[in-house]
Amino acid sequence: MADKNRYGEKELQEFREIIQQKLEKAREDYELLKSAITQSESNDTQDTSPTFKVLEEGASTLSKEEAGRLAQRQQKFIQHLQAALIRIENKTYGICRETGKLITKERLRAVPHATLCIEAKSRQ
Repeated sequence: MADKNRYGEKELQEFREIIQQKLEKAREDYELLKSAITQSESNDTQDTSPTFKVLEEGASTLSKEEAGRLAQRQQKFIQHLQAALIRIENKTYGICRETGKLITKERLRAVPHATLCIEAKSRQ
């Protein structure tokens, strides 16, 4: 592997499958987060005390803000995975963008959208 400068078709297919599985799961999670943000049918506080209602609305706002932040992170993750699929199609997947060396298979299996090898990442 020392003189190898890109992954072969069989290896790229393995990574494509990993990425597609993660992408499917990420999209499901994103949809759940989106529905949590736009959920209009929640437990209503019409019949409770005004003080409790204010606390309930405050907690709901914080929860929606957190869901919004998580949804943004999930959307960014989806974009990174989609970019990795493009790199597979271009046959540039798994090549470190700083060193030009191959990123190890172990790292790509753990972080399939990685664009830096461990050496370059640790320098950051």
